[in-house]
Amino acid sequence: MQLVINTYGSYLKKKDNCFLVKNEDKEFEVSAKKVQSILITTGAYLSTDAIKFAMENNIDLIFLDEFGSPYGRVWHSKLGSTTLIRRRQLEIAENNEGLELAKRWIITKFDNQIDFLRRLANSRPEKREKIEEYAQKLEGIKSSLNDLEGTVEEKRGSLMGLEGSGGRIYFEALSFIMPERFEFEGRSRQPAKDEFNCLLNYAYGVLYSLVEKGCILAGLDPYIGFIHTDNYNKKSLVFDLIDMFRIWPEQTVVYLFSQRKVKKEYFDAIKGGLTLNKDGKAILIEALNKTLEKTVRYRGRNIKNRDIIQFECHQIANSLIRG
Repeated sequence: MQLVINTYGSYLKKKDNCFLVKNEDKEFEVSAKKVQSILITTGAYLSTDAIKFAMENNIDLIFLDEFGSPYGRVWHSKLGSTTLIRRRQLEIAENNEGLELAKRWIITKFDNQIDFLRRLANSRPEKREKIEEYAQKLEGIKSSLNDLEGTVEEKRGSLMGLEGSGGRIYFEALSFIMPERFEFEGRSRQPAKDEFNCLLNYAYGVLYSLVEKGCILAGLDPYIGFIHTDNYNKKSLVFDLIDMFRIWPEQTVVYLFSQRKVKKEYFDAIKGGLTLNKDGKAILIEALNKTLEKTVRYRGRNIKNRDIIQFECHQIANSLIRG
């Protein structure tokens, strides 16, 4: 589970073999064995004993800003694996092997989105034909992506162009199935201009922290990417890999709207858009945790969604070593 601290002034400390959380409303203990990450989304107090206890139990502390984007992480300083993995990341980023990996990640995203749209269409017969049109357009873009050959450097523009076109189609489809008062016009980020994007941005931020952790544990360098360029302090590989898992926040947010669990009171107006308040964060994190904890059949095994991230990161790292 993820232990989320989202009440201003909360206090986190160690008590025996548990974390003790105090806030204005309550006090409770959580066993370290049940915690995978600790998310801190507001002003809070931490004891050094709690930080040391987290490090000893391979629990990372992640700090999220008001939009859900991670701005800091406390993690032990050990390498997740051999440095050979990092060397191989640099090598294959410059050849056809790197392009094939990048294509696979984006195609996985498109496959997830197409499947999701068709499941949404099945429960919306009055909108089925239009949703299927969107799915077919994504199929066409996926086909164009499959045809790319060469290196990432040569095809980066085409990769990102096709990915961008697919994204516009997909989010137009999601807006089409939204309740009328929550329809939106494409993606908006920091700040979000509507309720859908406000929830989605925050959920993506939580997912981003999980993918970064998966990279670290597998020995992958989060800064050595393939599709996204190597800008200063940019975790390019995290931006690359997250595409395979975006479907979980997207499903979570769509279902919150379709189940009528989203209220206007969950959002605060800020300059240029909206931000998610404490109550909104609580509803979203609870729903997202349920999605991440769901056990599914994956590559011949029963596995929780959140553990698929680690599985895929280790698969990538192992393929780099074998290569």
